[in-house]
Amino acid sequence: MTGSTLLLFVAGLALLVAGAELLVRGASRLAAAAGITPLVVGLTVVAYGTSAPEMAVSLGAVLKGQPDLALGNVVGSNIFNVLFILGVSAAITPLVVQRRLVWNDVPVMIGVCLLPAVLGWDGLISRLDGALLAAGAIGYTVWLIRAGRREARADAEAGAGPAAAGRSQGAALALQVLLILAGLALLVLGARWLVGGAVAIARWAGLSELIIGLTIVAAGTSMPEVAASIAAALKGERDIAVGNVVGSNVFNILAVLGFSAALSPAGIAVAPSALAFDIPVMIAVALACLPIFFTGHLVARWEGALFLAYYAAYTAFLVLDAVEHDHLETFSAVMAWFVLPLTVVTLAVLAARAGRRAGTR
Repeated sequence: MTGSTLLLFVAGLALLVAGAELLVRGASRLAAAAGITPLVVGLTVVAYGTSAPEMAVSLGAVLKGQPDLALGNVVGSNIFNVLFILGVSAAITPLVVQRRLVWNDVPVMIGVCLLPAVLGWDGLISRLDGALLAAGAIGYTVWLIRAGRREARADAEAGAGPAAAGRSQGAALALQVLLILAGLALLVLGARWLVGGAVAIARWAGLSELIIGLTIVAAGTSMPEVAASIAAALKGERDIAVGNVVGSNVFNILAVLGFSAALSPAGIAVAPSALAFDIPVMIAVALACLPIFFTGHLVARWEGALFLAYYAAYTAFLVLDAVEHDHLETFSAVMAWFVLPLTVVTLAVLAARAGRRAGTR
């Protein structure tokens, strides 16, 4: 690694930290000024804004004839968002999850994560498929904003939310929008510097475009989400931290994958390896959110540590598979026959206990 590459990496991290601070500060105040709940701001403004790098990378990839990189970026980012970002945020501070997120938004995320498998079952996400996904992104956003305003009005009437006077403060609203835009600009620039150097190193090491998309590019373009969610967790804005992850995952598939497929001359080809392993992992990760969120509507520190451990295991599998390591088969057997079943049993027991506690109230 050259000195200039290291300098870009450090500068990128600095921009990410500064951008996250501005973004979270502006987003939390925007919720009060615009009469929208912090959760909806996290699901829309923060989530969509921090997904701008994924959109830029995927669109650029399909226009350059690199569909594997575009698909790997989306799938890898969604896995990274839940396992790493939610894991780190929960490890910093336990995340209280709103009931609305458990019963409305997480099921939407799970359903959306099934779409690449359904649409790509024939090996191609066509331009028509992409247009349908993009239309879904628009419809979902409109539904979120309308629902958020209804919830904010109900909270204000009950004395538990932003007051109606906040909505008339036009100057305050404009200032928060400027803070958000400045934060997003710093996040995107910082992520670009990080990704550029990482991709160059990965290509020098001989990794495939799919593996680069699933790991280096996915993690790099998710750095804005990392910075925003960690900053939100540290500031106590837990709705923004969790909403950012869920909203980003929905946006990545509906908007990023949708617009990329719609604008690609031949759609996006879905590799058999992605259908057989990576997309099912993304679906499994989304499904894992439901029982964890359901158990007391809280993501505890140990659950965050569990997510981080699974992301490390997933990355280790990709690397071992890429280099065709001798221990790949043993590693896969341990994960499939011991670690995963133990986790499923643990989550099932916790969900059952939570259900019994709810039934006795």
